Formats: sequence, C-alpha cells, structure tokens
Amino acid sequence: MDDQGLQDAAIFLMSIGEEEAAEVFKHLSPKEVQKLGETIARTRAVSHERVDEVIQRFTSTASSQSLLVSDTDNYVRSVLKRALGDDKAALLIDRILQGGDVSGIESLKWMDPLSIAELLRNEHPQIVAAILVHLEAEQTAAVLKNFTERPRNEVMLRIATLEGIQPTALKDLNEVLYKVLAGGDKVRKASMGGVKTAAEIINMMGTQIESSIIEAIRDHDADLAQKIMDKMFIFEDLLKLDGKAIQLILKEIATDQLVVALKGASAELRELILGNMSSRAAEALREDLDARGPIRLSEVEAQQKEILKVVRRLSDEGQIMIGGGGEEEAFV
Repeated sequence: MDDQGLQDAAIFLMSIGEEEAAEVFKHLSPKEVQKLGETIARTRAVSHERVDEVIQRFTSTASSQSLLVSDTDNYVRSVLKRALGDDKAALLIDRILQGGDVSGIESLKWMDPLSIAELLRNEHPQIVAAILVHLEAEQTAAVLKNFTERPRNEVMLRIATLEGIQPTALKDLNEVLYKVLAGGDKVRKASMGGVKTAAEIINMMGTQIESSIIEAIRDHDADLAQKIMDKMFIFEDLLKLDGKAIQLILKEIATDQLVVALKGASAELRELILGNMSSRAAEALREDLDARGPIRLSEVEAQQKEILKVVRRLSDEGQIMIGGGGEEEAFV
C-alpha cells in the first residue's frame, strides 16, 4: 500500500468509529497494523471534503465487489472431486488448502525477533527453517541476526534448499507452536522457501553476515550459492538500472535518507544518481554529501536497506525491472 492508500485507509478508519475500526484491524497483518497505526497517529486535521471523497470512493469500490462463493474451501473440494474423482482430488486438496490452521505460526508475526530467536534457539535447523519461511524476509533476517554464526548458516542453507512443506508436517509444526503461543485467527499463506526466499532474507542482513552465509552455503553447494547471489539485489546493483527506473526510485526517497546511503556508495553510483536529478537538486545533494561528516557503517547500511525495500516494492508493482533475463526477470 502506497502513502496515499495508507492515508485514505487511516481517514476511513477514523471516520467509522473505534469498534468498527478494531474489527478491521483484526484482519490485518502485523506490518499493516503498524503502518496504519503510525499513519493514524500522525493524522491531525482533515477537511470534510477529503473525508467525503474517501468514503465515496470506498462505497463505490465496495458496491462493485460481490462474494461469488461463501465457502471457498468447500467450493475447491467440490470442483476438484467433480473434475478428477475422489482419489485424484484428495492428492491436490490438502496441498492447495495448505493443511488448514496455521495460527500458531501466524502469531510469531506479532513477536519481536529476539523472543522468536530464544524460542527456536534449541530446535533443529530444519524445524527453524520450516517455521521462519512463514515470516516476511525482513522479520526472518532480524531473527537470524540473534543466532550465532554456525546455526544461522545452517538454517539459511535449509531455507535455500526447502522446496515445500507437506500439509501434514505443517499441521504438526503448527500444533507444537500453538501450545507455546497464543494463536491468531487470520491465516495468510506464505512462500515456502527456496532460492528466492533465501536471497530476500540475506538481502536484509548486514554485509558481514551476508558474506558469512554465502561462504557457508558455497562450501556445501557452490551452484546453490551462485543461484542465491544471482537473485540478490544489493545497493550497488542500482548501477544496472536505467534512468527512468532511477528517477522513479528517487521520487520515493527522502533526501536525507539518500545522503546517508550514498556515503557508502561508489563514485560511479553517486554520479548515476546525480545524473538523474535536476541540476538544482543534484547540486544541493553534492553540497549535503560534502558537508556531512563520517557516518557509521551500520547507519549507511540501514538506509541502503530501506531504499532497497522501495526498489523491491516498485519491482513487485511492475514499475521497474531489477532482474536479469529469462523467464523470471523481476526480483521478488
């Protein structure tokens, strides 16, 4: 959801009252709750015209939607049984429906990374990998930063080679977690591991950790390490983008954020960025870069990661292309 969408959602939720807004929040992911909460907290005065506009747009959108099937799970079962027969359908149904409730795993999304790390620290790396692939890459990276080097590398190797989880195994895994955690009531399906998932997670870690993980995976399987590196998109890879893509990215980034990020960039990348700005903006950025004193590497990397999040979002939305050629051009 972009900034405009967040603002609209915040205005709408404030207009419908606390009880109704609370019901809506129950169906959002932790990250969505955080973003919407922050937007609501920052929102002060809103004109009547703006409120009317948001409500009218919601009414128009809602009226154009209709619920085609009230129980989609049963609909899938019925259609597959009619089309394939009971035996063949049974092989597909569990796989499609992902084994039902995963509320125990879902509730991890509301926990802080250190608590998750403590909970999983003594589990087998394969168990840890099977659990962490249900979280967003950013949260998984934060959890793994709380592991020591060897178990962290072992978990990442298993995430990279994980092709899926059998529905029955997923159900057993969830039941174990459910005994420890308070489960949520909203199930969201997640990526089940593989090279792309591993690359996304590693992208969220600091340079030193990234190098250690890649080397550990390379020792086990050089081809796998290369596949992961091919899917990773680091800050210097902005050099591979064209001017139009750079300009779209710059529209989404605050100047101060860019200054900090470019402190750790190559001269070539700096010139590419400056070359895609207006002469006045480029001159102001040069002055800011020259005036800014030494900055901690951790701060530089943090801002570069934030900019890469914007890059990936624009890629997911189809506005820019950040991958190579072939069947899977965009990095997701």
